[in-house]
Amino acid sequence: MNDKIMQLPLEIAFKDLDHSDAVEARVRQEAQKLERFFSHITSCRVVIEAPHKPHSKGNLYRVGIHLTVPPSRTIDVTRTHADDPRHADINVAVKDAFKAAARQLEDYAQRLRGDVKTHG
Repeated sequence: MNDKIMQLPLEIAFKDLDHSDAVEARVRQEAQKLERFFSHITSCRVVIEAPHKPHSKGNLYRVGIHLTVPPSRTIDVTRTHADDPRHADINVAVKDAFKAAARQLEDYAQRLRGDVKTHG
């Protein structure tokens, strides 16, 4: 069984919307996946924000992720897609933000190891 307990210090904030246990669980699940790319994350702050104005195509959520990694570096990801109606679904917005964070984290880990990316 793979019931690994997340070692990563995680802070989750909801801005301009009510706290949701389901969304928090989704964020925790996605944050745990980040440890596969780099196991030395020292902190992770996630801010989920609802837009201030209603849009004709629905409210599009904004998700910000701030990671701290050694040696004293930060990785910041903010995902808000005004032209992507899929982001009216908070779960899609969370997933897309964590995908972007995983890519940046993986790139950082490769640079730290001295790996060179090859483009085919």
